[in-house]
Amino acid sequence: MVLTGVTQPRSRTRTRLSATQRRSSILAAATEVFSETGYQRGKISDIAHKVGVTEPVVFQNLGSKSALYRAVLDHATDAVSALLHQAADTGRPVPDVLAVFLDPAHMDRFHRPGSHGFLFAGASALAHDPDLGQPLRQVHQHLADTLADLLRRGQTAGDVRDDIDPHTAAWWLISLLAGRSFRTAVVPDHDTVEAQPTRMALRSLRPQCDIKDTHHTPAQPHHTNPG
Repeated sequence: MVLTGVTQPRSRTRTRLSATQRRSSILAAATEVFSETGYQRGKISDIAHKVGVTEPVVFQNLGSKSALYRAVLDHATDAVSALLHQAADTGRPVPDVLAVFLDPAHMDRFHRPGSHGFLFAGASALAHDPDLGQPLRQVHQHLADTLADLLRRGQTAGDVRDDIDPHTAAWWLISLLAGRSFRTAVVPDHDTVEAQPTRMALRSLRPQCDIKDTHHTPAQPHHTNPG
């Protein structure tokens, strides 16, 4: 029986996502969870809750927890690589792009829980995990390839020394990042000291003439054309 004047509740209809959309939503939720808690403490139940699905649906789409974490790392590495290339595409000298990325203040934000850097910091401790060791090496190789590509671009533009091997220099920069947690833990007056290794590394990448100009040429004031 239908009562006059009473609005009948409408049945709720859930929009059915495509397989690609479902996978993307799960990956986004997993990135959020793992970047907040790390791999060991991250729970599939939390990821499923964020997406609004059951745990079996998560496993059906992305497999095991380790497979999901690998997918998250791949996604994060792609995002970081894209941002670095986009910054270089603006025409900024490669050493300047790297200086902004490696700046200690930016690294502090980059490695905070909830950020992509927190994923990479936690990943290093999982290098000997039988399910994650090889994928983690591939992720770091991807990042090294990105940095090497940038350094080659800098060499072509004359902003990076042409007598260094880009691949070796890329791994050197990665090792600089990997040692950050160690320096944070043991170096006195860390906030003051931390900027020095980065500055030294970037200075060594610049052509010698640029280094001399930096040391001996006084900075010229910037004049704004009033017209």
